Amino acid sequence: MTDIFATDRVRAAVLAAWVASPARFREDANAEEDFALGGYRDRLIVELAQNAADAALRAGVPGRLRLSLRDGVLTAANTGAPLDAAGIEGLSTLRVSAKRDDVGAAGRFGVGFAAVVSVTDAPEIGSWASGAVRWSREETAALVAAEPALAGVLAERSGHVPLLRLPFPAEAVDVPEGFDTVVRLPLRDKAAEEAVRRMLAETSPALLLGMPALAAIEIDVEGEERTVVAEGWHVVAASGEFTPAQVAELFADRPTEERARPYWMVRWAVPESGPLPATVPPVVHAPTPSDEPLDLRALLIASFPMATDRRHVAPGPLTDFLVERAAETYLDLLASLPRTPRLLDLVPGPMGKSELDAAIRRAILRRLPDAPLLPALSAPADPAEDRAAGDGWVVAGREASVVAGPAAFLDTIAEMVPGLLPADWPPRHPALGALGVRRVELADVIDMLSGDAVENKDPAWWRSLYDVLPADDPEAIGALPVPLADGRLVRGPRGTLVLSEGNALDTAALAPLGLRIVHPDAAHPLLLRLGAAEATPRTVLDDPLTRAAVSASLDSDDPEPVARAVLSLVAAAGLVAGEAPWLSDLALRGADGELYPAGELLLGGGALAGVVDAEDNPFGTAAPDLVEAYGSRVLAAAGVLDGFAVANDADVLLDPDECDHDLDREDEWLEAVLDLLPDLDVPPVAPEFSAIRDLEYVADWPAALAMLTRPPLRAALQPLRVVAGGEVVEVPSYTAWWLSTHPVLGGKVPTSLRVPGGDPLLFGLYDDAPAGLDEAALAMIGVRTTLPDLLASHGGPEELLDLMADPSIELDRPQLRALWIALAAVDPSRAAPPKAVRAILDGEIVVADADRAVVVEAPDLLPLVAGHPLILAPFDLAEALSELLDLPLAAETTAGEVTSTGQEKQVPAEVRRLLPTAPATYVEHERLTVDGVEVPWRFYDGVVHASGVEGLARGLAWASGQWSDRLAVSALLRDPAAVPLLLAENDLDSLPG
Repeated sequence: MTDIFATDRVRAAVLAAWVASPARFREDANAEEDFALGGYRDRLIVELAQNAADAALRAGVPGRLRLSLRDGVLTAANTGAPLDAAGIEGLSTLRVSAKRDDVGAAGRFGVGFAAVVSVTDAPEIGSWASGAVRWSREETAALVAAEPALAGVLAERSGHVPLLRLPFPAEAVDVPEGFDTVVRLPLRDKAAEEAVRRMLAETSPALLLGMPALAAIEIDVEGEERTVVAEGWHVVAASGEFTPAQVAELFADRPTEERARPYWMVRWAVPESGPLPATVPPVVHAPTPSDEPLDLRALLIASFPMATDRRHVAPGPLTDFLVERAAETYLDLLASLPRTPRLLDLVPGPMGKSELDAAIRRAILRRLPDAPLLPALSAPADPAEDRAAGDGWVVAGREASVVAGPAAFLDTIAEMVPGLLPADWPPRHPALGALGVRRVELADVIDMLSGDAVENKDPAWWRSLYDVLPADDPEAIGALPVPLADGRLVRGPRGTLVLSEGNALDTAALAPLGLRIVHPDAAHPLLLRLGAAEATPRTVLDDPLTRAAVSASLDSDDPEPVARAVLSLVAAAGLVAGEAPWLSDLALRGADGELYPAGELLLGGGALAGVVDAEDNPFGTAAPDLVEAYGSRVLAAAGVLDGFAVANDADVLLDPDECDHDLDREDEWLEAVLDLLPDLDVPPVAPEFSAIRDLEYVADWPAALAMLTRPPLRAALQPLRVVAGGEVVEVPSYTAWWLSTHPVLGGKVPTSLRVPGGDPLLFGLYDDAPAGLDEAALAMIGVRTTLPDLLASHGGPEELLDLMADPSIELDRPQLRALWIALAAVDPSRAAPPKAVRAILDGEIVVADADRAVVVEAPDLLPLVAGHPLILAPFDLAEALSELLDLPLAAETTAGEVTSTGQEKQVPAEVRRLLPTAPATYVEHERLTVDGVEVPWRFYDGVVHASGVEGLARGLAWASGQWSDRLAVSALLRDPAAVPLLLAENDLDSLPG
């Protein structure tokens, strides 16, 4: 064996140094152990690749490394400069690299080969051109143990020695064909073999990207082969040499030998497609992998200064310098990539996984908004330079805008939105914020469609915009500009009119109405969805501008064009009279040449013209040429009066300050209605209101009533439904109330008449209404129908009492009794006490002052009040009538005491059988007097007093509650045999009532 590397000399020198200073031995042993078990414990493949790359660099050839694991032995063959003495010296020392002057060399610390110690105790290396060398833990331990000065230290270290400090000559190694050097590592045990297998599996293109001199790594694990190459990666690099001044400033805290390498390098790499492979560790490479996490979707390789553990970047001015260069180079990387949305995935977020990661992110993010990286459909608002590229522009983030929408939409609006990104750029991607891109909402885009930007756009361009406009947010596009047929451009489709295909409307004839009709070339269904109306005759009529033109027509300098336009629309829409009451404001010519509102013109020969006073009315007559041109139907639909005009309204607040429809005596009607309702904190509301106008001008009431009581006008007579206090109640409608208070039936007020042939109890109190109108119509305008309906109506009881007290009215006794019976059921609060009453005095019906009348509640009191006008009705109603009329009862006007004496007698047994509840005894008087007045009988304090058979019969019938049997009792007392006949006659009486 030829010792071409002077291993004996090296070994002897090292041993001599250890013997001279055992502490040196311990230091070397500890240092190698630290590197093998610490900083380089899992970097075996990395270090072998680094040595291969540096060998290729020195030889100037493409580097190739072949790693083979077979039968527990790892061999690493590489191309490049063969092993030499300086190399062996470097491998056998710590922190002394033979590559320190090699520009671009990956190895520069002189400790990397220590990684082999973690898996083997007998590494070997050799080249076909220069021989081989090996190391042995066993042989090194034997040499150390043989030295007395070191034996004790070795024992203290349990036999552990610094394996790589003592090289041994080796037999020539078998270098595979095509390679120059081979490293052979017999693996220590199964654990070491598993560790090597894992490291081989994790070997990725990142190693090659960090070591450009190495072109490929071939891996063979027990016959399973794969090749790792750095293909399909996009790489951008920057490098430079430090000036002496920079070295002094940036390397002040770095070791001396580092200053001898005044170079820097930064390299970024990303896959040309897809994210970083899972095999590429997300760490900073310097240039081999460190433990510094880097959570970017790109691989960073840079010449960062490393801490003594060779796993972390050392902080300091040099690192700060390289952070800035890394940021600059990262922007070069982004600028060199295709300008697709994939760039957004490469924009870092604000949070880093380490201090170094955060520093690099901050440096990148600081530069991003000003970097021209983004493709744009339009130029930025104020480009600093001409950056036109092909069909578009390249803009910086702060110059860019993003709008959500399809490509066709963005292409259409591009010239209005500075720096607009294409449609495939996701508008809500968080990276856009980091780039400084302005997100423009759809509503803002709509606002931009104004001024010079769209001044020369023709209607067809607007239609093309509507075709592609995102329509899923109607609120955002509500202010969309719309070109009109008259050349105007208005904001918002609402209130515009769209002509449908084949629409026959003459837009020129409609011009006087000032309508907002969309230009036909811009008409689009989207406008209808956003609030435009299809321009039919009816929608044009309902347009607020049409209404405004009608309202202002009377004051217009030239109302004729407006009238022609509106009348043509009314004709085309097929409107009928009363359907659009607001048309009554339309200015039309009368026969006298003057202008009138349509609602103040009569159709000559029309129904209304035939019933109003020919002299005393405010109406004009429609010009004959208008009637000839448009016909009476169209003019009536436009408000010209053929029949009565109707005021229709909804949700009418029945409040004097709110309810005003310009109707005759409307305030009086409202007061009458409110009197019918309870006092409320909130005014009542009529959901639907309908009233006939111009009743005050009628002269021919029979003809007018014939019109008013037929549909559709008849509906205005129906009671008005009102919501009051949460309840629905009915009150008289305005029309019915007005008619009920005017002499419209044969010169008489309807409330003074009854339905012809109606309730007989009202006979004499009311005259019969004229024939010709049905009973329901008469009832609705106030004509009286039945006594119950009269008493149920507002003011009905008082009206009846007043009529009963009218001396000119004749009533018979049965009718009077029936009226009192009906009045007894009336609530006293509904009628004020009368000043005169219809009563019975000395057997005659009279009208008497109320302060003289009494209400009789018992028949035995009749003789005692014979001088008073008497209210006579069934005795059980006496108290109710007394309260209603505010009159005294008979008992309240006399003491009623018996003032004569008599003899107590037994009531005959025959009478007791007829009157089971009669008293057993009575007091017989020869001449009975009560309060000094001779009377036939008196029931006083529960005792019957009587004089004569008739008096006894009445007293016993009253006392027993069988007053109707008084005649039978009298017959029994006179002739007991006649009683059966009288009882049989009673059985034949008709049913009461």
